[in-house]
Amino acid sequence: MEHTRETIQRCGRIPLTLPIRVLCRESVEYQWTERSRLVDVRHFGAGFTLTRPVEVGRLIQLTIPLPQQLRCFDHAQPAYSVWSLVRHAAAIPRAQHQDSVLFRVGVAFVGKQPPRSYEEDPTLRYEPLPIEAGQNSMWKFGKRPLTKQRRETRLIIPLEVVVETLDENGKPSMQEYTVTETISSLGTCVPTSLKVGVGRILKLSSASDRVSVFAAIRSRKVAPDGIARLGLEFIGERWPLQRG
Repeated sequence: MEHTRETIQRCGRIPLTLPIRVLCRESVEYQWTERSRLVDVRHFGAGFTLTRPVEVGRLIQLTIPLPQQLRCFDHAQPAYSVWSLVRHAAAIPRAQHQDSVLFRVGVAFVGKQPPRSYEEDPTLRYEPLPIEAGQNSMWKFGKRPLTKQRRETRLIIPLEVVVETLDENGKPSMQEYTVTETISSLGTCVPTSLKVGVGRILKLSSASDRVSVFAAIRSRKVAPDGIARLGLEFIGERWPLQRG
């Protein structure tokens, strides 16, 4: 990846606070949009904030009134609509006067159209490929390999939790009280009656443990008892199982 770093360093970041529109398809049947502002931009990518989390490896569409010299296509159009790969996403530490969390997001521009694989399955995650030194083009990327083996063993620990879906504005929508069947610091399995599919991002909270994290749905299976189980992977931070 050394050539990639050299290319990006030569381009440099430009602080710009232009308005942007972000479109994200979390699943086949659900998508959301949010309007925000750039923090900085370069020829190959940009940084901005969102009021809701987005996964690293996801493809999202940005629409920006970007200066012509920073574009790779549509130079005469008033707005630049570019598909982008999420490279970084993290919660910004909340100030005492803030009631909501902001997420700092960094993306790499990857093209005017998404790949066919995305059209078939918008829940796919991707990873960047190296850029040749001196190449004046966008980032290349490929599908992220599937990992079947869990990185951490889940424990059979029943914890009372609240599961919340987010609406198109990033606000809590549906809410359900449930109990974890298995859990690790990286993910959990919970029974649910919520009508949500793979790819959606949920908020998981425990009032007794004073924990609140976001999680992506990796699987949804209906068990022999007729109740659906969600396989969740925590994003942004781990569930603090070990406490002093």
